Amino acid sequence: MVINYKFDNKETKKGLYLVSTPIGNLSDITLRAIEILKKSDYILCEDTRISKKLFNRYEIKPKLISNHKFNETKNLKNIIKLLLNGSIISLVSDAGTPGISDPGAILIKECVKKNINIIPVPGPSALTTVLSISGFSEKFFFYGFFPEKKKDLITDLQILSNLNSSLVFFISSKKINKIIPLIKDNFSGRKILIGREMTKFFEEFIRSEIDKLDTFDKELKGELTVVISERDNTKKSSQILGESDKVNIKKMLKKFSIKEIVKFMSDNRKISKKIIYDYCLKIKNKK
Repeated sequence: MVINYKFDNKETKKGLYLVSTPIGNLSDITLRAIEILKKSDYILCEDTRISKKLFNRYEIKPKLISNHKFNETKNLKNIIKLLLNGSIISLVSDAGTPGISDPGAILIKECVKKNINIIPVPGPSALTTVLSISGFSEKFFFYGFFPEKKKDLITDLQILSNLNSSLVFFISSKKINKIIPLIKDNFSGRKILIGREMTKFFEEFIRSEIDKLDTFDKELKGELTVVISERDNTKKSSQILGESDKVNIKKMLKKFSIKEIVKFMSDNRKISKKIIYDYCLKIKNKK
């Protein structure tokens, strides 16, 4: 189906357009995105085969250039030359907003250096789609895809576990079962939302408490967008130190700093950091 829409005939600004495309359902494209794509001299595609499905539906026919993570550096010089010569070029990813966990960063940085116009054409994004229905804190940290090395992954998850905000990740469905144990180790007490096949016929949103999250019996398809909730601190302020806590703190003060003790105790016991800190100071001042 082609939408019969009269496009603006005024001259289009020259430069690089970052055009958001559907994350699944081909109807999720803006009229402006169709207009810009049709007016482009060239369209840079992560995978031309995937992009052609969308372009054929909306009768978009500019010249396509394959531009993915394996050839974007090689393409850079020629694309910059085209832009400097006044071409209108659009950059699209296979799905969603380009430049976010997708090829494009190298070209965008070079356009900034060369003072070439960079124009965003907003639209679909897996990140905001899943966040909007999460019910978690609107303050969030977007991480993107996990590193390949397990050592780097463990380090990053330990750091992220200290952030009191929603956390958003992209995870390959083939890797989710290997990552679930690490998520449970680092984010106990939080909730999780997993979005898969979003906007498509088999769209599914999986909600769970992280402590109750199990690995999947069958392999899921595609990329998953995962949101982990903020920390639940509601019970911490109402707690007091027990006698065993006081004994442990006295022992730890012989080896660790107050900052280290506060972090350890607050992470493992439902006690406010202020109560722990004040008690540490009280013991220190007695000496």
